[in-house]
Amino acid sequence: MKCPFCGHLGDKVVDSRESKEGEVIRRRRECLDCGRRFTSYERIDEIPYMVIKKDGTRERFERQKLIAGLLKACEKRPVSVAALEGVADKIEATLQERPEKEMGTDEVGRLVMDELKRLDKVAYVRFASVYRHFRDISEFMSELKDLLNAKD
Repeated sequence: MKCPFCGHLGDKVVDSRESKEGEVIRRRRECLDCGRRFTSYERIDEIPYMVIKKDGTRERFERQKLIAGLLKACEKRPVSVAALEGVADKIEATLQERPEKEMGTDEVGRLVMDELKRLDKVAYVRFASVYRHFRDISEFMSELKDLLNAKD
């Protein structure tokens, strides 16, 4: 930390206090060169994770939107909410592990479909029908045949 009075880079922390909300840490510092005291404030600067939509716009990744889609796909299916939370955790972790803080909706959709295919085949087909925008029944049937032929 650079001393605001003399510009020296060395200091020692005399006192630290966390704000009531725990979002900011106030540190009282003393310059090792001139001996004057000053205060610094530290806070975590959170970089939002972004999703690139099909039209090229970007919006914040919202876990709740992901879970809402999963719940809709698994409606009236024997899939626990804990399992869906696990899917959301995996996808969120994948986004957080990436060096770039953005992911396309196509990639998010593929990750969701991969997880749903393992979790519940009916939920997978429901999600795929919305995600892939099947134009006619033959595309839908083709997906079903692929699913039936890929016996896990």
